[in-house]
Amino acid sequence: MLVVLLEHHIYILIQIVFFMDLSILKETGLSEGELKVYKILLEIGTGTANQIHEKVGVERRNIYDILNKLIEKGLVSYIEENGKKSFKINSPERIINYLEEKRELLEQTKNKINKILPFIEEQFNSAKSNLEVFRGENGIKSCWEDMLKSKNIYWTGAGNYVPDKFPAFFKNWTERRIKAKVSIHYLFRNDKIGKVPNRKLQFTKYLPNEFNGNPTATCVWGNKVGHFLFGEELFAFVIESKELAENYKKYFDYLWKISKN
Repeated sequence: MLVVLLEHHIYILIQIVFFMDLSILKETGLSEGELKVYKILLEIGTGTANQIHEKVGVERRNIYDILNKLIEKGLVSYIEENGKKSFKINSPERIINYLEEKRELLEQTKNKINKILPFIEEQFNSAKSNLEVFRGENGIKSCWEDMLKSKNIYWTGAGNYVPDKFPAFFKNWTERRIKAKVSIHYLFRNDKIGKVPNRKLQFTKYLPNEFNGNPTATCVWGNKVGHFLFGEELFAFVIESKELAENYKKYFDYLWKISKN
């Protein structure tokens, strides 16, 4: 009777262990395979790689990899008899110790990162670029408003597009530009010769015929470079990047030198 009762209690314990939800252990960094092997060893107590393979269902070649990882984490150990290894779980307290080690390692890593963080931030800020996309009339006008925040505006491939499409807006914008003493430099398409009125703080040259083409233009102001499409759909994408703006300004300067008044 005592033996039967003892066997019954062992059976109940096994059922509790087997059906217990141990998925919380994933939060310690255990993979799905590691969790399965750990759970089986918790159920059977001690087992060979073949026995574990039969119960877990993981490919045989992966069982040893999983077991070695669990051993490295201190969660599993083995005994060897007659050249045959049997594996078992270590004291459950080892889970807490393992987490403590991870915490200490994370703390050490955090301290190291904090030391180099200022350098990373400096590099990030110096090289960062922001991209904005603008569509339609209001989008294009927003770009023009932003240009007034700089002291110089440089256009390549200009075609008098905004003055022709939005004359009232452009007239008001030009008055505010002149009042703010913002200079504007135009490299116009060659087919616009004789069609561009003179304005204060406006400097104009004309590109060679080869630059005539689709209604597109590029503008540099401050640390921004804008690419504009003035066809049936009004579209612009603006990139904020000091390095990019400096390079585009060099392209503008070169074209300015070879273009005619």
